[in-house]
Formats: sequence, structure tokens, C-alpha cells
Amino acid sequence: MGRRPQPEIAEQLLERCTDHCLEHGLPDRLEPLVRATGSSARMLLYHFGTRDQLLLAILRRARQRHLASFGDHLKSRPDEPYVVTLGRAWVAMTSPDAAPYLRMFGQLREQSERSLWPGFRRLATTDWLAPIETGVASIDRPGSATLVLAVIRGLMMDLDATGDLARADAAFHQLLRALDSGAPAPPRDVPSAQSR
Repeated sequence: MGRRPQPEIAEQLLERCTDHCLEHGLPDRLEPLVRATGSSARMLLYHFGTRDQLLLAILRRARQRHLASFGDHLKSRPDEPYVVTLGRAWVAMTSPDAAPYLRMFGQLREQSERSLWPGFRRLATTDWLAPIETGVASIDRPGSATLVLAVIRGLMMDLDATGDLARADAAFHQLLRALDSGAPAPPRDVPSAQSR
């Protein structure tokens, strides 16, 4: 008789694998995940089935973390204008804490790993849309959510490609001014002249 699945062990392995992939990217072999977990390839496959199923589980866990960490930043707050909320969200989404998620999901977009999660690109776009729709409605800009999301995504891709944070910040501030002529610059702790 075979062993019964042990969800607590699978959960621990998944957490370690996700940590590793956020730091180093998605591996093309199991060995880096074996080393990161202190486990064996056999044990990883026992709990997750195949390499691709393990990578998909890692991607989904990373996406859960990403949404939990940064999703709240886009929600409208009754005590502040939404352009201020967007400015804070931009700073959080372009901070060093967000970089591992951008790298991982960028890798998924660019490589053949797309086959792991066929609907990812659509989901990764639309899951941010609802809070932005609510927020722009609060500043009397209904219908601007797609534009705001497209600018954010485009600037993040630009930032990923160039590392020019000052230029991306300046462009984002132009968006904020277009939404509200009195919008303050995004509140970045480091001088915006620095690039990543």
C-alpha cells in the first residue's frame, strides 16, 4: 500500500520552491528546487505530479502572494483622492519588494513557460482592473481604468527593460496630472533621479 499524501509537507515544499523561484526565476530543471528544499526530485514529483505541475503550483502561489502584497494598494480609500492612492500604488509596485514578482511573471510571458498557465496574461491584466475602475470612478473619471492599467503595465515593462526609474516616475506623474491637474508626484522615499 502506498503512502498517503501529506498536505503539510507539500505546503512547506511549495513555500520553499516559491521563495527560491522569486529569488532566482523559474528553473528549467528540478535540481535547483531539490537543493532549495533539501528534498529529492522523487519527493517533489510525489507531491506535485510532474515538473510542469510543480511550476504551475509555484506560479499560482507567487501570484497569490503578489495580489495579497500589492493588491490593496490600488483600492480606493474614502479619505484620500484616488490620484494619491495611484501614486502610492505606483511606488509600491516599482519598489525592490515588487521586483521578484515582475521578474518571474515577465519570464513567464517571454518564455515557452507560457504553456504552463495559458490564461495567465489575461488574468494578470484583468485582476487589477476592478479596483482601478472603482478608484477612477471616485474622481469622476469613469471609463479611464483601462487607460490607467495600460499605462501602469507599459511603464513597468519599460522599467524592467531599461531600469530608468526617474523616467518612468516622470511619465507616471504625467498620467496622474492628466487625471487630476493638481496631482502630487508619487511619494518615493529615494530620490527619483536614481534608477534601479
